[in-house]
Amino acid sequence: MAFISYVLNTLGPSVVIPIIIFVLCMVFRMPIGRSIRAAITIGVGFIAIGIVITLLVNTLGPAAQAMVKNIGVKLDVIDVGWPVAAAISFGTSSVVPWVFVLGIALNLLLIVVRFTKTLDVDMWNYWHFIFTAAFVQVITGNLFIAIALALITELIVLKLADISAPVVQDYYGIPGISLPHTETVSWSPIGWVLNKVLDRIPGLNKLHADTGTIQERYGVAGEPMIVGLVLGLLIGLLAYFPGFATNFGGAFAHILTTGITLGAVMLVLPRMVAILMEGLVPLSEGAQTFISERFPGRELYIGLDAAIVIGFANNMTVGLIMVPITLLLAILLSFIGLNHVLPFTDLAVLPFLVIWANTWSRGNVIRGVIIATIFMMGILSVGTFLAPMTVVLAKGAHFALPAGAVSISSLDSGAHLIPFILVFGFAVGQVGSYGPVFLIWSIAWVVFTVVCYVVYFNYARSHVPGMADKALYVTEEPEEPVMEMEGGEAVAGQ
Repeated sequence: MAFISYVLNTLGPSVVIPIIIFVLCMVFRMPIGRSIRAAITIGVGFIAIGIVITLLVNTLGPAAQAMVKNIGVKLDVIDVGWPVAAAISFGTSSVVPWVFVLGIALNLLLIVVRFTKTLDVDMWNYWHFIFTAAFVQVITGNLFIAIALALITELIVLKLADISAPVVQDYYGIPGISLPHTETVSWSPIGWVLNKVLDRIPGLNKLHADTGTIQERYGVAGEPMIVGLVLGLLIGLLAYFPGFATNFGGAFAHILTTGITLGAVMLVLPRMVAILMEGLVPLSEGAQTFISERFPGRELYIGLDAAIVIGFANNMTVGLIMVPITLLLAILLSFIGLNHVLPFTDLAVLPFLVIWANTWSRGNVIRGVIIATIFMMGILSVGTFLAPMTVVLAKGAHFALPAGAVSISSLDSGAHLIPFILVFGFAVGQVGSYGPVFLIWSIAWVVFTVVCYVVYFNYARSHVPGMADKALYVTEEPEEPVMEMEGGEAVAGQ
């Protein structure tokens, strides 16, 4: 346990992942010089992406919190953010070493037996699988069941990453990569089904807007940087306008800072992803060469954090638009007893949670917002459902509840759809205080999710989702240019 804590918390992903990448390069018999360069470049890329995401969170977080304060809504479950959910998961020490050791072994076994093509090197995000085990452990007290369901979560996530990898690689231009990121890829079947439903709604199925077409139509005004600036100014205005009465200059400065910072994020984040890509491309090529020579017809995907795709302008645009929409949804759902979560800290990570609302339509912002709105209805309710168990886990991990908070959860916790489905039967008795309407709504979400998964997996048996129907969503040129290699370096075509 101490070693795992050292690797995850002391070294961190920006150190651990390059080490894993270097080992993989050696396994794939790449030249040592090229391997060292690829590994270091990937580490630098993760650091660069982390810096920009931190800038995004540090700017958008306070603005979102100010918006919550302005609305004045009182909900009894506080959104404490994904870092707390991760800390609570790692704090459940009885399951952590088991899930890590058995999880790695399971991934390798599934590759050997050809159940999955994804090699998940994103060890830090194993906390997503621990998340499932922690909830089951606190509810049942049965370590065996807790570990078994954590491994089932991993198995499903790896399979979802496999199925969605072709569209990720094609649309985002990231060869040989998949995204086994639980709180994002769990929503890929629902996003796919909802996108297909929108295909069949007259009028709505003709509406299309993405940053590429917006820029083509409006020139400079439609560039991602300007879109980010405008959205940032609107969010800043909604957040800081009360300050006009007491400190006009300070409020005005906050609004401008929010706008220019979000414009900067829209411009810089894709370029940071390009640094990461410069290291990933040689690894991907080396892995495929190694596999094809020894196992003809086999493929291997490198599984990474979904952070590598949030920098694409359409994902960022939808994520920013969803900030005020999520607050409005939280209020409306609370009136009918379907939500108790007060969106707060995790409003800053909405660009992560909307990835699969946006990817199937290949960046159609209109569809992205519609599908993301449905996503958030589920995420708020799942976050509410998990709140009672989260409090128990938090106390077990010695996490102090925020002052005045009756209960805690997070939007990120609510996005853990597969864990929610797996623990639902064990946890029904924990949410009785929310009333029968909430319970019926939760059951409806379970049924809806299962139906979407069945339809999605059945379709994937004979088609490649996102590729078989590609012509429906792209014109002759991609709406959002993919990564390209120019002069030996990866660049993001935005």
